[in-house]
Amino acid sequence: MSERPKIKDIAERAGVSVATVSRALSGSSLVTDETRKRIDALARELNYRPNVSARNLRTRRSMSVLLVVRDVGNPFYLEILKGVEATARAAGYAVLMGNTENDPDREVEYFNMLRDGHADGMILMTGKLPTTEPGDSAHVSHLPIVVALEMIETEGFPHVQIDNAAAAREAVEHLIGLGHRRIAHIAGPLPEVMASHRREGYRLAMRQAGLPVPEGFEVRGDYLLESGEACAAALFDLPQPPTAIFVANDEMAYGAIHTLRRLGRDVPGDVSVVGFDDLYLSKAFYPPLTTVSQPRAEIGRTAMSLLLRILSGDDAAAAPAVVLPTTLNIRGSTAPPRR
Repeated sequence: MSERPKIKDIAERAGVSVATVSRALSGSSLVTDETRKRIDALARELNYRPNVSARNLRTRRSMSVLLVVRDVGNPFYLEILKGVEATARAAGYAVLMGNTENDPDREVEYFNMLRDGHADGMILMTGKLPTTEPGDSAHVSHLPIVVALEMIETEGFPHVQIDNAAAAREAVEHLIGLGHRRIAHIAGPLPEVMASHRREGYRLAMRQAGLPVPEGFEVRGDYLLESGEACAAALFDLPQPPTAIFVANDEMAYGAIHTLRRLGRDVPGDVSVVGFDDLYLSKAFYPPLTTVSQPRAEIGRTAMSLLLRILSGDDAAAAPAVVLPTTLNIRGSTAPPRR
């Protein structure tokens, strides 16, 4: 077998220093995009693989990162994981998936893994920090953490996010534009930041259109399908139920539609439903779900790139949040109300 290619082999082919190749492969912002692309291409051509054992001993790093989510069974996270893993692998890192299931003890365990050196950094998607006192984040503020989507209103952590309020407002404006006036909202687990921002967008669209939010038209779920079912049942126990529902995520929207069918309500003939997330099942669902699409793979790539910059000592990685665009995909679950 031929000798395993080394960083110096890439450096010689690229006409740069070994240090430049090392920085490029670790995702450092000190290397230009053009140089990084050339080095990445040469690394693939030479089938370069980092000597993990030697590097771990030299750098005292585990060369792994944690992606911590609420529910590993939620398909929403799959595209994000793909984006994280592609960027991590190119830099020689492995990705470990942490599944908290909203269990505070599990959340603490993953932060302890980071503190103890079993992982070099964390991409956090739960919207929660382990706290000893309310609002106390000082004990984790020094750790290499990037927060993705599920926002934490604490200074010091770089965020990759979308404008949840603006995206929610656009979704509700779509329903208003169709002629709906009695529009309800199934929110996420309030008072968490992301759920609050999506409710804020709903309220803003209603207020700007001069539409009231009747008592009982805002109900709270937990992002799971069963809560969508329960929330829709509560809405249709009202004396005057809504003609449209904006739901804070697709999984709860599926549950809401299941309940509407059970109650003999046609979607979208009797009730229009809009979700949020654009899970891959939403196109195949019946009717196909109108929903807000997030650039999930790009979220993963961006979050991992930020984490690599932090791990390389780049202070600029702690800059203000990166905000990525969303798209409202209009499908068959929305239509004008029946007269």
